[in-house]
Amino acid sequence: MDAVRVALLREVLAGTEWLQDTRRFAGALRASVARRHGGLLLVGTEAYEPWHLAAHLDDEAAWSGLPELSPTLVRHRVPAGVPAHLSVGLGRLEAARRGETLLVVTADEPGEGLLERVHDARRGGATVLSLDGAPEDAGSEMPALAHDRLAVPAPPPTSCVSTTTELDLDTVQHLVSAAAGENGLPAPRGGRRRFRDRLARLADQLTAPPPPRW
Repeated sequence: MDAVRVALLREVLAGTEWLQDTRRFAGALRASVARRHGGLLLVGTEAYEPWHLAAHLDDEAAWSGLPELSPTLVRHRVPAGVPAHLSVGLGRLEAARRGETLLVVTADEPGEGLLERVHDARRGGATVLSLDGAPEDAGSEMPALAHDRLAVPAPPPTSCVSTTTELDLDTVQHLVSAAAGENGLPAPRGGRRRFRDRLARLADQLTAPPPPRW
C-alpha cells in the first residue's frame, strides 16, 4: 500500500478509533527503538511471516532518519542459501537483551513455542510489543507478556451487521508503519531539496515493488 492509499484510508477512517489507536501504537514503537537504541526484532508465526511490515518499516526507517526502525526479521524456519539478513532464526529471541525491542505480529494464536521465546526475550530485558488478531476470549498469554498491544479482531462474517469500521491485520500494519515513520524526524536536508525528495519518494512508492532487501 503506497502513501496515497494510506492517506485515502485515513480519510475513510476519520472519526473512528483506528487512527488514534494505530498512531498510539506506532508512537510506542518509535519511542522504544529511539530511546533504547538496541534494534528492532520482528517475528510472526510459522504460518504468518510479516514480510510486508518488515519492508515498509525498512523504508520508513530510511525516510524518517531513524535507522533503528529497520527491523531484523526473525524466522521460524530458515531455508538454506538465503541472504544473511533473512537467516535469523528463533534462537535470536533467546538472546534478546535490555535495550532491544521485539514486535510480535500474529494473525491468530501464537503457539506455545513462540510464547516461550517471547517470554525469554522479555525476561532478558527486551521491550515486547504485540500486534495481533487473537480473539479476546482466546485466553492467549500474549497480552500479559506484551508491554504494549494493539488488538485487531477478525472482521465479523459478511452476513453480520456491524456498527464499527473493521480492518484486517494487513491494513493495520500499513497504518502502523506509516505512522511510525511520520513520528520520526526527517533526515537533515535543505528545505527545497527535502520537498523534492518527498515527491521522489512518493513516486517511487507508486511505481516500485517492496525494497529489494526483502
